[in-house]
Amino acid sequence: MLKRVLLTEDEKSLRDGIRLNLELEGYEVEEAVNGSEALRKFENQRFNLVILDVMMPELNGFEVCEKIRLTDNETPILFLTAKDTSQDTIQGLKLGADDYLTKPFNLEELLLRTKVLIKHSLKGTAKETQLSIFSFGGNTVNFSTYQAETYENREIQLTKKETALLKLLVDRKNQAVSRQQILQYVWGYDVFPSTRTIDNFILSFRKYFEKDAKHPEFFHSIRGVGYKFTA
Repeated sequence: MLKRVLLTEDEKSLRDGIRLNLELEGYEVEEAVNGSEALRKFENQRFNLVILDVMMPELNGFEVCEKIRLTDNETPILFLTAKDTSQDTIQGLKLGADDYLTKPFNLEELLLRTKVLIKHSLKGTAKETQLSIFSFGGNTVNFSTYQAETYENREIQLTKKETALLKLLVDRKNQAVSRQQILQYVWGYDVFPSTRTIDNFILSFRKYFEKDAKHPEFFHSIRGVGYKFTA
């Protein structure tokens, strides 16, 4: 199987050098020059590794990582950064990054880390599969396949946006999530739908997963703020 890498770096000379070395190692490389382009390509293609520069136009690497992790916990993410501080390292790892390299770095070290991350991603583990599956109230959601099974044993194929919103609410269980946060993390910075769109998504979740949609147990409206998931 051809191993594919999404390389996101706005500095052309560095991007060209990394791409050349990755291709010499047998990887297929897809480039992105900013965070928005990286997200678009990630949503439409399959990758074995994502390499993210932290400081990028439009969306920085941390924001891209956070959005990727809403729907994908398995694809490895490697950060490249000019910042050599423990705070940045901790932030990146908390957001779901798997590794971190500080510029300037040795290309051989980058290639070794790439090899290790892709090798681990291809193995797959029972633990990783388990982490992508979430159960509540007799409902089960698989965030990797976008499929759900309700308490009535009804199978549902969720859309990518539904999965992203559901993942955001579940990750922030028992916390109020504002409509602005939902628009930012699920729809991104380029196109904001109306808040009515979010309301309709929540109504769908209640129809899917609640025994009594009019008196929800899991998906709660927080007046003047947004929504909260409890389980």
